[in-house]
Amino acid sequence: MEDDDDLIPLSALQHWLACPRQCALIHLEQVWIDNQATAEGNLLHARVDHGGAETRGTMRKAWALPLRSTRLGLVGKADLVEFHAAPDGGEIPYPVEHKRGREKADDRDRVQLCAQGLCLEEMLGVAVPEGALFYYASRRRVPVAFDDGLRRRTEAAARSVGAMLASGRTPPPVECSACKGCSLAPTCLPETLSRRHPSQEQYFRERP
Repeated sequence: MEDDDDLIPLSALQHWLACPRQCALIHLEQVWIDNQATAEGNLLHARVDHGGAETRGTMRKAWALPLRSTRLGLVGKADLVEFHAAPDGGEIPYPVEHKRGREKADDRDRVQLCAQGLCLEEMLGVAVPEGALFYYASRRRVPVAFDDGLRRRTEAAARSVGAMLASGRTPPPVECSACKGCSLAPTCLPETLSRRHPSQEQYFRERP
């Protein structure tokens, strides 16, 4: 069995889809800098990272549940997994990921959540058809169906992160609007370095 240190953190998929360079700085170079947004996110997650479980009626809840997928090479924790009663007498896992901000237009949060569902399927041997994202900013829970398209994108992200980590190469910076809110901007230096290096598209095209 693979050691957890050899597996990809579930959060890396979200980081990769936000910015491949950010993902490499965090998970390859072990660089992390907090800003107000990340500090607030840490405080909010502390409420669900305490672990534990409870049962209410026919539903069981487990917080900070360890997750793992040998097939995809993933490891991490689910903020919350609800186990809903199934018609056959079993349980249907329902992962719920907590996020500080608001719902995003892209798939980064949905992919991270879907990866949790794929881990649960492998670990428990049951189908996990959907989960939910809870956004603190809007106090909304957004259901996410784990359809074939989202599953393919999730598996593709896991392969891409795995290839990047195996290569040991950090993608070059590409300056964009998201850089302004990134806590790693002082280390990444997108405004300076992006003028000296090829684009990420060229980087991946030329990668062996």
